[in-house]
Amino acid sequence: MSFGRQGSPGKPKPPKPPLDQGGLLEFAVRSLSSKMKSVRDLRRRMSDRAEPGEAGEAAMDAVIAKLKELGYLSDERFAADYTRLRKENEKYGRRRVQQGLMQKGIAQELTQSALATAYDEVDEVALAKEYVARKRMKKPEDEKAVARTMRRLVGAGFSTRTIWKVLRGWGAEVEEVDMEEGE
Repeated sequence: MSFGRQGSPGKPKPPKPPLDQGGLLEFAVRSLSSKMKSVRDLRRRMSDRAEPGEAGEAAMDAVIAKLKELGYLSDERFAADYTRLRKENEKYGRRRVQQGLMQKGIAQELTQSALATAYDEVDEVALAKEYVARKRMKKPEDEKAVARTMRRLVGAGFSTRTIWKVLRGWGAEVEEVDMEEGE
């Protein structure tokens, strides 16, 4: 008995036919209606459905230009919303959000601008404590638990200086080692 997809187990689905410019526009609008995307992410999704070669590239360029003209696609708005949501909802630190924006193909100047707007007035230690509370992290009891907690907080985008302050607030003994330049 199979619990997987319907149909023959060894038979791949036939590829969908390429879309023309109108079809790509409709596809792109549907894609944007489900989740915000950067220009690079949308182009990547459309490339699977566009004609191969120059004709497909031209159609994708025209669709992206049209979406920008209509105000449906904006890397500036994407960067601001992405940054705000990661900071407010996920409680991520600046570095984690910066990495995410870079992975989404947002230009460095735009990334720095969005981060400055969202994080310049933020108390990073307070944000790290909110992250700890959100993830229901417990006070580390031994060196191994301290190391695990440090890795989680580094992964969440916090500086080592902030992590040490959080750990000391718990009363954990931490040997301070400079892991970052300039600190």
